[in-house]
Amino acid sequence: MSLENIERELDDTHMAKRVSGFFTEFWKFAAKGNAIQLAVAVVLGTAFGAIVNSLVADIITPFISLITGNVNFNTLSYTIRPATVLSGTTTPPLVIAYGHTIQAAINFLIVGLSIFLIFKMFQGVVQRFQKREAEKPSDPPVSNEEKILAEIRDILKAREERSLQK
Repeated sequence: MSLENIERELDDTHMAKRVSGFFTEFWKFAAKGNAIQLAVAVVLGTAFGAIVNSLVADIITPFISLITGNVNFNTLSYTIRPATVLSGTTTPPLVIAYGHTIQAAINFLIVGLSIFLIFKMFQGVVQRFQKREAEKPSDPPVSNEEKILAEIRDILKAREERSLQK
């Protein structure tokens, strides 16, 4: 075997160790609770976003449209320059579509409010459980007489066990 072949084989072995080390390190990272919790949070956040978007589009926006006289925010825009035709070439209009931004801001506010309300609800549940735990009667403190009686009982049991073993 030539020196080049030996070096190539050593390099391949080293590369295999580096690759397996990478996957081992990746698995250690992925198996940690934080990475899995983050993945679950992302999935739940996406699902929650769909619910909130539906809430905004199907329930809240119609009420806002009723209040504002049937204005559809997504279609609101301001045309800076209209479309022009020069020498057979049409230049598209220059439009600032601010309505979509208004709708996105409304969605953001509703998402923030929804998350805040859910957080407050869970916080209230946790506080109720903590209050119940605090209200549970704890064992009354042991008096000195009870401690002494328990010691006497233990001594008598030990004597009885010793006398039975003889």
